[in-house]
Amino acid sequence: MSRRDDPQQTYRDFTDAVNMRPGELAKWLETDKSKHVGWRRRGAQSGETVGHQSGRRILDLLRRRRSDLSEDDYRHMRKVVGYVRRHMAQRPSGDVRDTRWRYSLMNWGHDPAKAPLPPPGGPSRKALRRHGAPPKERRGPGR
Repeated sequence: MSRRDDPQQTYRDFTDAVNMRPGELAKWLETDKSKHVGWRRRGAQSGETVGHQSGRRILDLLRRRRSDLSEDDYRHMRKVVGYVRRHMAQRPSGDVRDTRWRYSLMNWGHDPAKAPLPPPGGPSRKALRRHGAPPKERRGPGR
């Protein structure tokens, strides 16, 4: 089994890429900004964007038990991870808080304006806000 097809690795990559909690994502998906950003498929009856549709599916995945996930669910998780990685590599310069780029990523469950989540077993996000991030030499890999 390749690393790409490993369900545990796919789940880890997905939970790293999706940094919005289910409640945050659900609230975001209800906004007009969420509904008006992104690409629409030709001939789509609902007019819903691909990203918004994916966001609803991500919300469903986040609320399910891991044991209830199907191969199709893991395939969608890999799609989400790929989307987030590609678009993070295309980050525009300057303040991105009110950009279509950020809104599109948020439809896919990733808010680039959020600080990265602390590693498991590390300090909580609240503690990081209170005390600041540790010096680079004390951070884990990739942080």
